[in-house]
Amino acid sequence: MKTILLTLTIALSSLLLNAQDQTSEKGTTVSVTVPVNSDEGNVIFGLYDEASFLKQPLVGLSSEIIDGKATVTFENVAPGTYAVLLYHDKNDNKQMDFEPNGMPKEMYGASNNVMSMGPPQFSDAKFEVADDPITLDIRM
Repeated sequence: MKTILLTLTIALSSLLLNAQDQTSEKGTTVSVTVPVNSDEGNVIFGLYDEASFLKQPLVGLSSEIIDGKATVTFENVAPGTYAVLLYHDKNDNKQMDFEPNGMPKEMYGASNNVMSMGPPQFSDAKFEVADDPITLDIRM
């Protein structure tokens, strides 16, 4: 259980600051919207492929919460298989916070609205990117 929570912590904490841009200049867009129950802080989003999942995101973005929603657009995403992870950084400290028992203090979500005990699996959160723009609605 501690290993699962540690993995989730590392993955979600590194979404924004250390993200690398590995998208193609001829790709499409992936727009992601998430409803948020508070206007405090920001929402941190990460775009992953299978090799980077729960490690270092290919691209990390942050969004202000406006009227109960946070939205980002990943630009120039090359065709392939990806997943999105996000969390509500309520206290704006650029990392996901946890209770002493290991339970997350901040809400989080994944593409395909995967909600399970422990971190999501790439096979559950993946989606295909082709030539057309994609719009995702993710719940936390």
